Amino acid sequence: MNKIEERKSTAVINVTKDGKPVANTELRLRQTNHEFLFGCGAFDFVGKAKLEADENPNPAAIAKYKEITDKWLKVFNYGTLPFYWGQFEHEEGRPLTDNRMAAAKYLKAHDKEVKGHPLCWHTACCDWLLKYDNKTILEKQLGRIQREVEGFKGVIDKWDVINEVVIMPVFDRYDNAITRLCKELGQVGIVKTMFDQCVKYNPEGTFLINDFNMSEKYAELIERCLDAGVRIDTIGLQSHQHQGYWGREKLEEVLARFEKFGIPIHFTENTLVSGPLIPPHIVDLNDWHYNDDDSKPEFEERQKDQMTEMIRILFEEHPLVTAHTSWDFMDGMWLNAPSGVMRRDGSEKPLYTALDNMINKEWHTEENIKTDENGNVTVKGFKGKYVIETLNGEKIMDVKI
Repeated sequence: MNKIEERKSTAVINVTKDGKPVANTELRLRQTNHEFLFGCGAFDFVGKAKLEADENPNPAAIAKYKEITDKWLKVFNYGTLPFYWGQFEHEEGRPLTDNRMAAAKYLKAHDKEVKGHPLCWHTACCDWLLKYDNKTILEKQLGRIQREVEGFKGVIDKWDVINEVVIMPVFDRYDNAITRLCKELGQVGIVKTMFDQCVKYNPEGTFLINDFNMSEKYAELIERCLDAGVRIDTIGLQSHQHQGYWGREKLEEVLARFEKFGIPIHFTENTLVSGPLIPPHIVDLNDWHYNDDDSKPEFEERQKDQMTEMIRILFEEHPLVTAHTSWDFMDGMWLNAPSGVMRRDGSEKPLYTALDNMINKEWHTEENIKTDENGNVTVKGFKGKYVIETLNGEKIMDVKI
């Protein structure tokens, strides 16, 4: 059922300039940002920041990155930055804080929300942790959370706290420090420990649990965590659909499983490929290899149609869903898959154009308004940020609806 009206709001605005009402005047109301978080992986901003910080920066390479990131900024208002511990702090005591801070501040300067991903995960963990006992591992993991959550406060206030806990106790593909902790603390114990540390150092932050397992096991874990007093602000659902589009039926089934908690839901990692599908007998997507030229025009159309249908269902019919993140901006970013919004050469795929049209045109409010004798005007539009300006484009004031 279409519930798109729940994405809109009505407000009475008193328009003033220099402290005086702007009475009986025709003006322009123009939306500048959405409350809904239309997101995408923002890894290219990390690369841009790295190049800019080089002792001898390459202007041509920076310009190429800027061309890509400008296209990102045109469509999306929510970026996920990588904080995989094993990469972020490959050498103990030398985290890439300056790089991530530069990328995050650049996004914030363009009025984009930023999320860090993730603070705790058994995969992409630090090999140097393995030399420590569990007590020391826990101390270092909690110290890592304090450092990032407190240090980035005000720039990054959204975090995937812990990733893929459902599989964590039985994960045995390789030894890692976090699986050791999970076996000792238990699933609920490790979740509560990590969330409590996040809340301690940024009580106003938004903290997510995130998983790829969409079964009842994940729902049961969330329920047990909530019963234990864990402050889960948002439920993160991964949806890497390299083996085929879920379709409405499965999407509605998944949503029903997690909407019952009444907690905001983010689709944190959504991918659909513009190439051949991974065969169903492949259990782990990491075991499949994509070729550089697997993206084809007919598959790009399929990707566009399926992704836009899914986002439309989420935005127009499920008010508890407050964010959607297309995981890859460029093809080849994860598993070499053709799962991006853009092609490898930086050209726009049909999906990019379709998302631009949906977000910036179809779901966008812009109209002429007229104030009354007191400078008041009643407006209705998609929830978000707006500017009120003269018909000649002179800014009068910023407002939220």
